[in-house]
Amino acid sequence: MTTFLSVADLVQLLHRVGLRPFIEALAQALHTDFCRWPDFEKAPRVASHSPQGVIELMPISDGVDYAFKYVNGHPRNGERGLPTVMAFGVLAEVATGYPRWLVELTVCTALRTATTSALAARALARPDARRMALLGCGAQSAFQALAFETLLGIEHLAVFDPDPAACARLQAHLSRVSGLRVTVAASAHEAVRGADIVTTATAAKRHARVLTVDMVAPGMHLNAIGGDCPGKTELDPEVLRRARIVVELEAQTRIEGDIQQLPPDWPVTELWRVLRGEVPGRESAEQVTLFDSVGFALEDYSVLRTVARLAEQHGLGQPLDLVPDLRDPKDVFGLLGDA
Repeated sequence: MTTFLSVADLVQLLHRVGLRPFIEALAQALHTDFCRWPDFEKAPRVASHSPQGVIELMPISDGVDYAFKYVNGHPRNGERGLPTVMAFGVLAEVATGYPRWLVELTVCTALRTATTSALAARALARPDARRMALLGCGAQSAFQALAFETLLGIEHLAVFDPDPAACARLQAHLSRVSGLRVTVAASAHEAVRGADIVTTATAAKRHARVLTVDMVAPGMHLNAIGGDCPGKTELDPEVLRRARIVVELEAQTRIEGDIQQLPPDWPVTELWRVLRGEVPGRESAEQVTLFDSVGFALEDYSVLRTVARLAEQHGLGQPLDLVPDLRDPKDVFGLLGDA
């Protein structure tokens, strides 16, 4: 049978493993999988856009395992009492097509996005980076803060969000799980002043300019995770022109990332080449680097396999009668009996 890992199962798994050890294990899996990038059959995600948001399917395979994620992005869902992002994923074996795991991926998406951000920053930010600014204190913010503290040793976090309640919620979360010194800034300009790393994580589905060129100092690393669909950006185009840009899958980021604002031949580097050591990450202490992240299916593959491995070790998950168990594999109608 297929094994189903529910939200409750995942929460229990994270309690047993610990958030920081999980992030570290996921970072190792992501690094390994990005370094074997050529092994994967890759394609941009399939997206269905509406005025309210987007629903996406994200498939990938390495010839042994096949993974896909269903995920949405609806910025106004909070008004309806629903999460902005909801997701689930399947891990199947290529040899038979059998779906071995059905897994909640709403929490896992936040974890893999944050861990990928920090993994990229380890290669692109200055090694002495200890101060981070976070613009946008929504659902992704606590995960981002914890991943950067865990993987890069960030010590001070300055945050800004026009909603004071969002800032307060983030502070409360981090006070329980983190040793970060958190400062709430009165403006985005104030938050980024003196920062080594700036993460933009906003949800508004429009061409925004959360970060302008006058806010960017030499040597900064920028982690832009909020621009993730056509017509949705966060950065002033002049910021993009000033930075060395690293992306996940170029074909997808050209459509969905902040670089949709640039000419189609503007040079960018895919992250896997940096992690494999084929090209340098940061080229100088003064260089401005940018990870224009939109999320890619390889990251879901990595988190699905990591969760499945750890769940097996801890005996978590429930058998799910998702696929018929037939006495005669050719007699599907016989399953109906006398109906």
